[in-house]
Amino acid sequence: MDIIIPENEIEITAIRAQGSGGQNVNKVSSAIHLRFDIGMSSLPEIYKERLLKLSDQRITKEGVIVIKAQRCRSQEKNREEALGRLYEIIDSATKVPRIRKPTKPTRSSQAKRLDSKIQRGQLKTTRKKLLTEPGPDRS
Repeated sequence: MDIIIPENEIEITAIRAQGSGGQNVNKVSSAIHLRFDIGMSSLPEIYKERLLKLSDQRITKEGVIVIKAQRCRSQEKNREEALGRLYEIIDSATKVPRIRKPTKPTRSSQAKRLDSKIQRGQLKTTRKKLLTEPGPDRS
């Protein structure tokens, strides 16, 4: 399902990138800091709930998605990358989770499990030290 997010709901700020890179990193604000407030967005309520339930470290407790893109030297490429990551997160919330149908283990799988437990127990018994009869003291 295609979801369109208005540009006024996405807050994009250009910042200086971290790390090595020499003079370009020190002078040019090429990294992008993107913020998207889930609660204030125009997304349908069900998608908002699913996004807030996601255990993603990029989503704050207040319900704001924070993405920092600084991989490329170009500000425009970093902007595209940040928007792509935002759309990935939102797309993951639009997919309906499959309902798990509980099933019972088959008889053969139960038998295999018990056989492997028996074999493991036999292996452990062979590792035990044998008790020998006490002999005369050799002191």
